[in-house]
Amino acid sequence: MSKTVNVFGKNAIREVLKGSRKVEKIIFCDSINDNEIINLAKTKKIFVQSKNKKAFISEYGDKTGGIVAVVEDYQYVELHDLINKNQDKEDVVFLILDGLEDPHNLGAILRSVDATGCNGVIIPKNRSVKLNETVVKVSTGAIEHVDVSMVTNLNQTISELKESGYWVYGLELTGSIDYKEANYKGKIAIVVGSEGKGISQLVQKNCDTLIKIPMYGKVNSLNASVSAGIILYEAIRHRG
Repeated sequence: MSKTVNVFGKNAIREVLKGSRKVEKIIFCDSINDNEIINLAKTKKIFVQSKNKKAFISEYGDKTGGIVAVVEDYQYVELHDLINKNQDKEDVVFLILDGLEDPHNLGAILRSVDATGCNGVIIPKNRSVKLNETVVKVSTGAIEHVDVSMVTNLNQTISELKESGYWVYGLELTGSIDYKEANYKGKIAIVVGSEGKGISQLVQKNCDTLIKIPMYGKVNSLNASVSAGIILYEAIRHRG
């Protein structure tokens, strides 16, 4: 097996077992029993190991829920493969994340992406959170069902998407139109920035249209995962 990572949490491990990533083994704390996971593992002929509580916590810590899966590292999807996979679809939504650094936010976003049927997520290689153990756990397994592409340059990526027929929206507080007024039909990509900094100036300039979520309280920004969820569900509403 290639490079492996540890996956924690029962929900995340259940989805790993249902997905395509190779699982080397599953380790239980001897005080934990989960017949569903054990049966899924046996069906796939995956080695299941039990350790006493002291040894388990010593090796994996006390934040795992008492179960760990040793899994093939997550494989990113190449951008051209992501575009080609969706080229024959009439309606496509990609979510582009600009400078998101909090793994909890990314994990929550992947849950919304999976729930809304978003076709893929694009993240930059630099100055951005990667798909790590925290992201996997927070996503509660959604990561197994979402295509994520890591790119070197977001602006080049936006240009490539435009050439492939995508309309690119940037979500910014100073956006020119209310997010409810945007047209989400056809092939679109939506850029969501980090909390505080938002979308970089150059990325903003390369977007076709800037949209905003109106704010009526004292705080002038939303959590990035909340913003992404609002926009993705609005896209579904517009498409009926």
